[in-house]
Amino acid sequence: MHSLRDGSPLPHVGFGTYPLRGEDGVSAMVSALEAGYRYLDTAVNYENEVEVGQALRRSGLDRSEVMLASKIPGRAHARDEAVASIEASLRALDVDRLDVALVHWPNPSQGRYVEAFEALLECRERGLVRWVGTSNYTEAHLREVLAATGESPVLNQVECHPLFPQQEMLDMHRELGILTQAWSPLGKRQAQYDAPAVAEAAARTGATPAQVILRWHLDRGVMPLPKSGTPERQRANLDVLDLHLTEVEVAAITALGRPDGRLFGGDPETHEEM
Repeated sequence: MHSLRDGSPLPHVGFGTYPLRGEDGVSAMVSALEAGYRYLDTAVNYENEVEVGQALRRSGLDRSEVMLASKIPGRAHARDEAVASIEASLRALDVDRLDVALVHWPNPSQGRYVEAFEALLECRERGLVRWVGTSNYTEAHLREVLAATGESPVLNQVECHPLFPQQEMLDMHRELGILTQAWSPLGKRQAQYDAPAVAEAAARTGATPAQVILRWHLDRGVMPLPKSGTPERQRANLDVLDLHLTEVEVAAITALGRPDGRLFGGDPETHEEM
């Protein structure tokens, strides 16, 4: 369903692991792997890399069957600290290599979002990571990275859901050969399950509103990363390949977007996390 610009395939839906921690978190992740998820998204700041590694081992799946992605925090944007952060993530996960390493937030006031990306490229050259991505980078940040390194991230993970559909970012990502990943793809507490555009498509197809929204992402070329600790919902969130929306339905859901649609005001130009 998705592929990186080198042609490498990615699962149609990934599994977001925040805020799954402890034994309950491990059990939820094992359940997700048993349901068929093959892409686990974590981060240093999620404080659950150890649990992600434990879940992978407990699942009995071979390491090569599951893609692992993690993110360096804002406090590790300096080159040496970024490399050290990746090395620490590998130890926490107990693996030799990350499939995808991302910069979690650009934190523009620090002015090191290019340096952090360059550090991850160095990690790639050392064989510590397979692909380098970003999270929450704006168009300006991405173009600055491209100008400085001659390379764009393979993916950029951004807030994307019906109230904040990010159409301009999707268009720009396609221009630069960047896959769009969506965090909070269902919109959390602002989920538009009762909106006519979603509810009517669900009624027509017999799908759940959540499935309709996840299919909407796929139809727009977006890889969603839903999180659920409930086995039934995990399976339902994955079971969207046979669901078909019309172009009119996709457009109607996109039209739910609004300028103030962000979940918590997480504008990457101003919001920063260390």
